[in-house]
Amino acid sequence: MSDMKKYALIKEFAPSWNNCIWRALAKALIVIFTLKGSIWAQSDPWAADKAFIKSIFDRALVQRQSYTWLRDLCYGAGHRLSGSVGAEKAIRWAKSVLDTCGLDSVWLQPVMVPRWERGAPEVVEVLGTPKRKAIRLPALALGGSVGTGGKPLIGEVLEVRSWEMLDSLGKANVSGKIVFFNRPMECRHVNTFEAYGGAVDQRVHGPSRAAKYGAVAVLVRSMGLSLDDYPHTGMLRYDSAYALIPAAAISTNAAEQLSALLEKEKTVRVSMTLHCRTLPDVLSYNVIGEIRGAEVPDKILLVGGHLDSWDVGHGAHDDGAGCVQSMEVLYLLRQLGYRPRHTLRCVLFMNEENGLRGGLAYATAAEEKEEIHLFALESDAGGFTPRGFSFDADPEMIDYYYEQILHYEEVLRPYGLLFWRGGSGADINPLRGQKGLLAGLRPDSQRYFDFHHTAADVFEAVHPRELQLGAASMTALIYLIDKYGL
Repeated sequence: MSDMKKYALIKEFAPSWNNCIWRALAKALIVIFTLKGSIWAQSDPWAADKAFIKSIFDRALVQRQSYTWLRDLCYGAGHRLSGSVGAEKAIRWAKSVLDTCGLDSVWLQPVMVPRWERGAPEVVEVLGTPKRKAIRLPALALGGSVGTGGKPLIGEVLEVRSWEMLDSLGKANVSGKIVFFNRPMECRHVNTFEAYGGAVDQRVHGPSRAAKYGAVAVLVRSMGLSLDDYPHTGMLRYDSAYALIPAAAISTNAAEQLSALLEKEKTVRVSMTLHCRTLPDVLSYNVIGEIRGAEVPDKILLVGGHLDSWDVGHGAHDDGAGCVQSMEVLYLLRQLGYRPRHTLRCVLFMNEENGLRGGLAYATAAEEKEEIHLFALESDAGGFTPRGFSFDADPEMIDYYYEQILHYEEVLRPYGLLFWRGGSGADINPLRGQKGLLAGLRPDSQRYFDFHHTAADVFEAVHPRELQLGAASMTALIYLIDKYGL
């Protein structure tokens, strides 16, 4: 409050402002107000932390280091499916960058990873009839799918919208057909990851569930909420009890078109040509960098993302964004001269997309070394505007941890960050057995599945300010947990 406003406030109660007694009293009250304001400011227990967190956001938003790194990763390595040349380039790039960040140590952790290759572009086509032309459907083979031997596989299409429908059709109706799983993601979910979780099982398990009844191949509606022409790839899991049949995703527009055609025509036949194949496992690496703790170095606070991506697009949102944000957490704290109490470790995991070998190898090595992970934070939900963090832990510990962590929400709320329970990240989940606290950065999810596992997931799809806000948010949370613990 300005002096003039304070005078004005006092004047309302003064019978005569010109009276010297009232002037003296006014000056005395101004001193009291000023001292009281100073005491109030000093009584805020978070004052120093708020100032430091502001410096984190200021530096992140001005320097835009994550955004610069993401451009280098996307254009220097390209797509980075495990075992590929792009993945090898990404590993070398990440280590070289971390080597320049002033960390105490940077190293590569060996891990054997699967190697699957897409080969030549897929050709999926609705065969023509005397009354209409053939229709080409935008398609991508699912990760891990077998190919068609480079030759067209032709079959009649059977549309299926639920597991119950597939089971009721049985072998008599499914055998020899190409099963088309067409269960859309539910638009009613505000959290789009809930919509994804309610539909992705048909991509993951559909090929083997269809093969159980004699299907020769599978087409799956892409896991996206928008109607567009981008097919979404993604991992499938074969059940060795059944035949391994080719599987591909078609775009959401193509799924709508094929479904409408099946309503009009009694028989619709599709030709599929996939050139994909699985090769022997190869040696790859997780990339790790750390700052040793000054007081409790045996306890680790981990930040990370997965360095691998699918073999279409740049893998910018999934998960180049998470990798560069995790790198910047350590970089920012070093730049600001912060000396951590605990050991801060950045882990860029390999092979999250089609095997989770990196996360499993890291957890196994941590167990063997008897390392203690007090906290692990993963960014793997895109480089969009951060909305907060979700927290997860062993059931015995989550209530205790969540009660403690809620104290930090007050400090981060001015940056639009909220806390809630449930979910963390796939790569850090194998650390659950250590009974530490796990967390995931939760950006706005509305546009994520427009890019997820598609050729549209390129560097230009990431907004620099949104990306940097995520990096700063992660750094702020790590700072608070490092300083005050759990």
